[in-house]
Amino acid sequence: MKKYNLLSIILLGITLVNCNGIKKEENTLFTFDITSFKAQYLPQDALSLAIVNTNSEKIDSVVYFSNDKKIAATKGIEVFKWGLKNQKLGYQNLKAVVYYDGENAQATARIELVSAVVPKLLKYKIIHTYPHDTTSFTQGLEFYKDTLYESTGLNGKSKLLKTDYKTGKIYKSLKLDDQYFGEGITFINNQLFQLTWQNKTGFIYDSKTWKLLKTFTYEKDIEGWGMTNDGTYIYQTDKTEKIWKMDPKTQKMIDYINVYSGSSKVKAINELEWIEGKIYTNVWTKDAIAVVNPSNGAVEGILDMSGLRQFLKVTPDDVLNGIAYNPKTKTIFVTGKNWNKIFEIIVFE
Repeated sequence: MKKYNLLSIILLGITLVNCNGIKKEENTLFTFDITSFKAQYLPQDALSLAIVNTNSEKIDSVVYFSNDKKIAATKGIEVFKWGLKNQKLGYQNLKAVVYYDGENAQATARIELVSAVVPKLLKYKIIHTYPHDTTSFTQGLEFYKDTLYESTGLNGKSKLLKTDYKTGKIYKSLKLDDQYFGEGITFINNQLFQLTWQNKTGFIYDSKTWKLLKTFTYEKDIEGWGMTNDGTYIYQTDKTEKIWKMDPKTQKMIDYINVYSGSSKVKAINELEWIEGKIYTNVWTKDAIAVVNPSNGAVEGILDMSGLRQFLKVTPDDVLNGIAYNPKTKTIFVTGKNWNKIFEIIVFE
């Protein structure tokens, strides 16, 4: 197994995985030859796929799949060497469809693909501090046209806010119906998207007027947590290690990545912010921000934000949650649930 950086384990709350977790298939006519399988693989590895033919049937061909996507077809019982370089991190659910004597049968197995990246331990410098409303249970934070917007949570108290971050003055406020627990927000295509927690419901507003344009239902059976965008697609979290990729025009989920720090998945990733080609995400209940590669889910950097608490009047339950990037100043703004301050910071190695 890959060595861990101790600080990343502490900050991100990741759990070391016991390297004996190969998922074995049920005993069928054909099985995967797992004698050389490892529980975990790195992207630079290759995996030999072969079939055990228990009854010595005459095999015509074998078609291999990973997570239901076809990866290869072989004649007879040829061994296929599968390079893992371009596969997404996380579990690879393997399936082989074996064709023989005009019939076919399936075999299954599973491996886990983990990250080869050792996260860099990043540092930050506080540039300014600003007031933050301590009644705001912060769920989402984002700049739009030099103005800071915030989404707050809790049933009966959830709001959309447009604020003067320098003074804390609220320019505009929109309260959600009491049944909704507000979550992440993002601006794209002159529209404001907002998630709710467990209602499986999202809202699309006109970015200027906040007129409700559409209410949509989540395509997947997931919770709504954090949200950001890259100018074309929306990314959102669901309390697990997944970051979903959504088409804002259809609200359909078109892909996802699994977030891994070294050889362990990072669960409960929450608020998101797209910053210069990377996704910054805080981890629920941790005073830490992870910098994630959006193409494969690998954590490339970690920010220990625990030092901010010395400047706050908060309880341990008032957790870090809120990341906003101001492209004009190229600085990052962070806050938390019911925090009395917002911090403007710069990040460096």
